[in-house]
Amino acid sequence: MKLLNKISVILRCKNEEQWIGHAIQSIFDKIGLCEIIVVDDGSTDESISIVKSFAQDPKLNFSKNNNYTKIKIININGYSPGKSLNAGIKKATGKYTIIMSAHCVLKKIDINRTIKNLDKFIAVFGNQIPVWKGKKIKKRYIWSHFTNKPEINMYSNLEERYFFHNAIAMYKTKILKSNLFDEYLSSKEDRYWINNQVKKKKKFLYDPAIEVDHHYTNNGNTWKGLA
Repeated sequence: MKLLNKISVILRCKNEEQWIGHAIQSIFDKIGLCEIIVVDDGSTDESISIVKSFAQDPKLNFSKNNNYTKIKIININGYSPGKSLNAGIKKATGKYTIIMSAHCVLKKIDINRTIKNLDKFIAVFGNQIPVWKGKKIKKRYIWSHFTNKPEINMYSNLEERYFFHNAIAMYKTKILKSNLFDEYLSSKEDRYWINNQVKKKKKFLYDPAIEVDHHYTNNGNTWKGLA
């Protein structure tokens, strides 16, 4: 299957047993079988066991009709968002890399159109639907950026900088390998990265035709003001 060698998907993981299986299955359903790279920050639950259930046995012939694919699991110490992403990027072998949150479920993507957009834009990111224990939440605060209109070089008046989000984003892998994320930042590595790229006269795209359900987690940073 062509996508197996064309697309790498990086998932950051720490105790994501509730959603990581749904995340991987949604990638299979909406994109196809591709290289999955899980960067694990010392999970103590069943996350990695669930990930391994999707791994292809190298002793068996690959079939495009099954739910098994190439899985790489990377363990890191001294977590930061940038460090975990960079670890995955360095192991990515696909021509294109998707970064997705392990508690997101991919609902929509036109992979061929997105690949074409990457000839014009340094990165493309998509729409997020916040879901709290099954309930879709009104888009306030950070969520208000995720509208139904595409936008080039989205600017956030809320943050007073260009806005970009790695919960669902796609890049050319060679771009990431030569422009790694800042490993010293404790959060918002995506915003710092994209703002540096805009300074270099690069353009990026927000495409709401790419869409994920972003599920609540206890340690999530984007769930302010649920009530």
